Amino acid sequence: MPAIKLAPSILTADFGRLADEVRAAEAGGADLLHLDVMDGRFVPPITFGQVVVEGLRKVTNLPFDLHLMVVEPERHIAAYAGLVQTMNVHIEVSPHVNRTLEAIRKLGARAGVCLNPGTPVSAIEESLADVDQVMVMTINPGWGGQQMIPRQLEKVARIRRLLDDGGHAAEVEIDGGVKAANAAKCAAAGANVLVCGSSVYGPPGTVAENLAALRRALG
Repeated sequence: MPAIKLAPSILTADFGRLADEVRAAEAGGADLLHLDVMDGRFVPPITFGQVVVEGLRKVTNLPFDLHLMVVEPERHIAAYAGLVQTMNVHIEVSPHVNRTLEAIRKLGARAGVCLNPGTPVSAIEESLADVDQVMVMTINPGWGGQQMIPRQLEKVARIRRLLDDGGHAAEVEIDGGVKAANAAKCAAAGANVLVCGSSVYGPPGTVAENLAALRRALG
């Protein structure tokens, strides 16, 4: 199993000083930055879009992990070409997901597919050979700060087995409720990318202290 990557999500950061929050994550040893783009349709909230991502690209060298929580994601991917390293789209709104994944790769980015808690693994099983990353939502998407749904770790384990058995090299990412108390369980289930929002941009410590606590929890 490759080293576990920590991907702070700016969803729970202080948007009044967002550039400083991003720099703090980089200085604290984050491996990448997770960016949640929400359209108010696939999920209720609206967050930010291309302009904010362009601005953040100027203040950090961290790889960007883009999470498109939008309907018709294929209409939005071109806007982020050259800005992000990975684009993740939801299977629930991607009826032609293999076509979308191919389009993402043609734009020079890694292609990821996401599953909501109620979406079965079988929905993406036929696409595993075409993805660079599988993102398992361990909360119902839309808001940061939620508690992880523990049984979703069983889904992570099933996906890891399918990838390994099929000889696929895709990473497995967990998004939602990752904390020092459950980080080791996430890794044990087979995830190697952990999105961490409030556990980084919240109490008890600074961004650097919270990232260090997550590293310690992972051993």
